[in-house]
Amino acid sequence: AGILNFCANNYLGLSSHPEVIRAGVEALEQFGAGLSSVRFICGTQSIHKDLEEKISRFHQREDAILYASCFDANAGIFEALLTPEDAVLSDELNHASIIDGIRLCKANKYRYRHMDMQDLEAKLQEAQKHRLRLVATDGAFSMDGDIAPLQEICQLAEKYEALVFIDECHATGFLGPNGRGTDELFGVMDKVTIINSTLGKALGGAAGGYTTGPKPLVDLLRQRSRPYLFSNSLPPAVVGCASKALDLLMESNAIAQSMAAKTQRFRSKMTAAGFTISGQDHPICPVMLGDARLASAMADDMLSRGIYVIGFSYPVVPKGKARIRVQISAVHSDEDIDRCVEAFTEVGRKHGALP
Repeated sequence: AGILNFCANNYLGLSSHPEVIRAGVEALEQFGAGLSSVRFICGTQSIHKDLEEKISRFHQREDAILYASCFDANAGIFEALLTPEDAVLSDELNHASIIDGIRLCKANKYRYRHMDMQDLEAKLQEAQKHRLRLVATDGAFSMDGDIAPLQEICQLAEKYEALVFIDECHATGFLGPNGRGTDELFGVMDKVTIINSTLGKALGGAAGGYTTGPKPLVDLLRQRSRPYLFSNSLPPAVVGCASKALDLLMESNAIAQSMAAKTQRFRSKMTAAGFTISGQDHPICPVMLGDARLASAMADDMLSRGIYVIGFSYPVVPKGKARIRVQISAVHSDEDIDRCVEAFTEVGRKHGALP
């Protein structure tokens, strides 16, 4: 009883929002449990088309295409878009789904050092011999809570005539003035060509992913993207929940705006207590501990104090960089955040992580 969850991707608290739940129930009752089909056979209902239109409007793009997950969206885009004449340039700490998606394509592959713009420029210069160049990066990196320098990336892409792809799973819904993501945060919405993101985190928290961008790209994916062609369409209840979540975001930016103050409260109080918090003003707040056993033991003791967090260690993160990844949600009150900091302070002193 009384356990506070500080390790979910439920950034906006919408997975338990009564209007989101009601929309899922209504979609289930009206459209059924599922369609037993892929989209191009008999798996497309009006709600799927409506949600795709809503996603493209939210991101201010021409079109969008739904997938069972963003992992599928990342698995489906590179192979469909890039040929052996092309090049893809990927941040070394990109999400596993981006890495796997790039492995599936036959393009020439370049990996640049994490958020290192000098290295990216060197790789772009080297890639000039290829027909098309695509820079691929997470908008926000899920293990460290840091945010890609999109302004610099877009400047380099413009200089070397490259396209920009961003994975916005840990940004959609709460970064930027209206929660549209890192491209809105940095004022480069017109310079990012392709966005992949998820419905399974801030936008309802259930499942589903998507690609949004130019209409010709989406048309191509509908014909050639294997995860789209060979996976069942999203269940109506999931579509209903995600659609209502987007409605709430487009009606008001109040929920998205509330995240900044809550994130700052946790980060500043934890830093004042003596902890090292990785990342930059993101609700992903990794408490860096270094030792895997320490991270695990502290997480166990946090649970006994009513705070649910999980220790991360190799191979999920590099050796020697074990951490407890805390994630702030809009539904955390100031009192909840203070209770979490107090528990961390007690547990940290007990295990020698604090003086």
